[in-house]
Amino acid sequence: MMIMKRSAVAAAAALAVTLSLPVAAQASGHPAAPAAAVPQVLPIGVAVSALPIAVEDRTGYQRTSFRHWNAGDVPADGCNTRAEVLLAEAIVYPEIGPGCTLTGGVWWSYYDEREVTPAGALDIDHMVPLAEAWDSGASAWTPARREAYANDQGQQASLVAVTARSNRSKADQDPAEWLPPAPDALCRYGVEWTATKLRWGLAVDEMERDRLQDIAAGCGGTDVEFTPAP
Repeated sequence: MMIMKRSAVAAAAALAVTLSLPVAAQASGHPAAPAAAVPQVLPIGVAVSALPIAVEDRTGYQRTSFRHWNAGDVPADGCNTRAEVLLAEAIVYPEIGPGCTLTGGVWWSYYDEREVTPAGALDIDHMVPLAEAWDSGASAWTPARREAYANDQGQQASLVAVTARSNRSKADQDPAEWLPPAPDALCRYGVEWTATKLRWGLAVDEMERDRLQDIAAGCGGTDVEFTPAP
């Protein structure tokens, strides 16, 4: 048992060093050497322990600081980030019309375990809300990096299609303040929140960390998979 505990601590420490390298390079003014993004898989408890702790600060936050849904730069096929997420998550694929108009289709909102149609009844939730990301480290990012975060399709957990009602109930709250109402959603939500914060090198506050640890304690055998953002 002691060996397993030490292994988990060692894994968390090694991960913390790995995640800190790009930040240190950026702070020094020298770009980090390009490297292929390799998915990492950690037990949920180890993954939560690897999250840095910091006091949150919302000073200066504006939603417009995160340019999202390809505002002004919609691809030629008309499918902006919102539409791409809907297409990726459809359980019954919709018909795609001119300008990427979606007709029909069915989706599953796992926050509240509801089958949803049509597409207009869904919101695309930033797993870690934009305001929470700002509080947790994104305030120091460049506008380009904040835009990349707000439109992130490089990791499935980053953006999720859910009912408008559940998304608006969540608003900009972290897991210490809000959790999905469906009991079976808890482990998945804890995994996806943790994966998103690890992917983008975002911190947690103490109450948030404590709630994530509580979730992890009830989700034994669950892994967190994430790929560090470029």
